[in-house]
Amino acid sequence: MDLSQHTQDIRTSVTRAIEEDVGSGDITAQLIPAENMAHARIISRERAVVAGQAWVNEVFRQVDPAVSVIWRVSDGQWVRPNQVLFELKGSARSLLTGERCALNFLQSLSGTATLCRHYASLVQGTGVRLLDTRKTLPGLRIAQKYAVTIGGCYNHRVGLYDAFLIKENHIMAAGGINNAVTQAHQIAPGKPVEIEVETMQQLDQAIDAGADIIMLDNFNTDTMREAVEHTRNKTQGRVKLEASGGINTTTLRSYAETGVDFISIGALTKDCKAVDLSMRLIG
Repeated sequence: MDLSQHTQDIRTSVTRAIEEDVGSGDITAQLIPAENMAHARIISRERAVVAGQAWVNEVFRQVDPAVSVIWRVSDGQWVRPNQVLFELKGSARSLLTGERCALNFLQSLSGTATLCRHYASLVQGTGVRLLDTRKTLPGLRIAQKYAVTIGGCYNHRVGLYDAFLIKENHIMAAGGINNAVTQAHQIAPGKPVEIEVETMQQLDQAIDAGADIIMLDNFNTDTMREAVEHTRNKTQGRVKLEASGGINTTTLRSYAETGVDFISIGALTKDCKAVDLSMRLIG
């Protein structure tokens, strides 16, 4: 993901985080003389993949532009326990005021990236792409989707505006698969049209309707292999297939080996555990 296109989103997310934490002012930081300067190191307490530098930098830019943020690692890098991730130099008040907001972003996004790196390792060599979903933390859609890519997985649509994903309720309300796909192409020509199917009969209907991507929902692996072969023979590879529904770390590899193009997994963003980080003043 190119973060240069999301500068405003980063600024807005950070502003909201600072507002909810600092509010009318950090009263505890006022215990420290305003002229006191400090040097701090942020370390990881566990093995993790780092993600979120842009958000950390923005926190301190907004709290106090005079604070120096000196990175010792890069996004996407594995770090070990007790490794220094970055250092801070500046007003002691500013370092302590920005600490929690900065670490909240970094621990959450690094947690997402670490989990995604694990999932990606499970399908290595199969050629399948693991996709995230819209099951993200409210207000952190771009941030988490960035972390997904840092972890080696891929983004599905960002929101409801950039691609069609026609599911069971949409199909029913639109009057069937053919109607839904036809209307989608008319509403937003050029936008990808994906539709969810639950049977081989619906798969054929979706292919005939002109879907670009077909989501195979809750197919077992045998039926999914059949669907892959059938679709390739019928479309010569024009239509892509995505597996979805109840796939976990135990079954992931077997689904990847069916030959589907994509597997979407809500857990990539929904079930992430924040990485344990710590800031220590030194000197």
